[in-house]
Amino acid sequence: MPLFAYKALAANGSVTTGELDAADRPEALRMLDRKGLQPVNLKETTGVVTAKKTTGSANAKAEEAKNNKDKSEAKETAIPEGPIKLKRAEVVLFTEELSDMLSAGLQLEPALKSMENRQELGNLKAVSYKIRQIVRDGVNFSVALKKVSPSFGPLYCSLAAAGEASGALDDILKRQAHYLKTLAELQARLILAMIYPAFLVVAGIGVSIVFVTTLIPQLTALIKSSGGEIPLGAAILIWISAFLSKWWLVIVLTLIASFIFFKAWKDNEANKPAWDRIKLKLPLVGPVITSRFYVQFLETMANLVGNGLPLLRALELSRDATENRSLREELNKVIDQVGDGRSFSKALIRNGAFPPLLIDMISVGEQTGKIDQSLRRAAERYDKELDKDLQRIMALVMPVVLIIMAGLIGTMAYLMITSIFQTMSKMK
Repeated sequence: MPLFAYKALAANGSVTTGELDAADRPEALRMLDRKGLQPVNLKETTGVVTAKKTTGSANAKAEEAKNNKDKSEAKETAIPEGPIKLKRAEVVLFTEELSDMLSAGLQLEPALKSMENRQELGNLKAVSYKIRQIVRDGVNFSVALKKVSPSFGPLYCSLAAAGEASGALDDILKRQAHYLKTLAELQARLILAMIYPAFLVVAGIGVSIVFVTTLIPQLTALIKSSGGEIPLGAAILIWISAFLSKWWLVIVLTLIASFIFFKAWKDNEANKPAWDRIKLKLPLVGPVITSRFYVQFLETMANLVGNGLPLLRALELSRDATENRSLREELNKVIDQVGDGRSFSKALIRNGAFPPLLIDMISVGEQTGKIDQSLRRAAERYDKELDKDLQRIMALVMPVVLIIMAGLIGTMAYLMITSIFQTMSKMK
């Protein structure tokens, strides 16, 4: 059996060294963990431990004690099998807790161990335990996130990989926590702002149903009993009522089928680049997506370059952390030109897809040799622009809904009242 030499930290903070025999490196790490030691250095020595002659009863007792300890640990941990799904609030809490401990100077594995021992974290205890087990075996933190929970999306994992590569994992996680909290607050504000418009929509649908099912048939009967001609407004309402009464099921099924077809088309891997391009051109939504990309791209680049990564490698990691495939393709073009020897600002100019203000700030950073500070200032500026875009959208939601509902109900009421007055004038 291989022999491993280790250097580890004890619970009281003292450094201890020694040797232990284990089947492989993961088993050696588990043995140190059971002893309450945090490994600092662990390597296999050239020597091999020979089996010691012990009595059968002693071996049986040792094996039984080990099994009992493993069972008690498994019972105490109660780790579920397979991927663990987390709520967005739990993802935010995990990110904040881990970034705070990393910023305080803890290494990744002790930080995860500390979160694992927290009683109030719920599912995050199981997530921290599984991530720590994977990381302890030498796997990258970003890869462990993908394996443990699907709630850490591709963007989150890509940013974690960028943080690992640059040594700024705590900063990356802190910014990601801020982004997730901002997104949650935006959704809460949007739901709150949509309560009144939703009430108006429901009321408008109810009024429309009353018009179609009750008032229009009564108006038609009144006109026919008077022997007069049906006015144009009443004819339009009667035609709409008859069409909806006859074809409402077909209309509902068509809308459902259209939604399913659109979702299938959008989720198809071959169509995702086209859909990403369409999203950038949508009114109101497109500027928000673009501003969010600039903020994320500039913040990531500032952290990576500021921590000593080469510009080309920082661009590659920032590209991997970009969700929109259309924007990712633009970054690929910039990476190709930077790889050919052009400066970052000139590559952005030749690309033509980036705003002049961003290029100017990057150019100033290249000239002064403080490109990370220029990138961070540009990120702060576009973060303010993003906040303005979001406030503009929130301010436009209610007026737009009000105008649409007022137009719909007002048109029906106008046609109805006009038809009644025309009928009454003919009866006189």
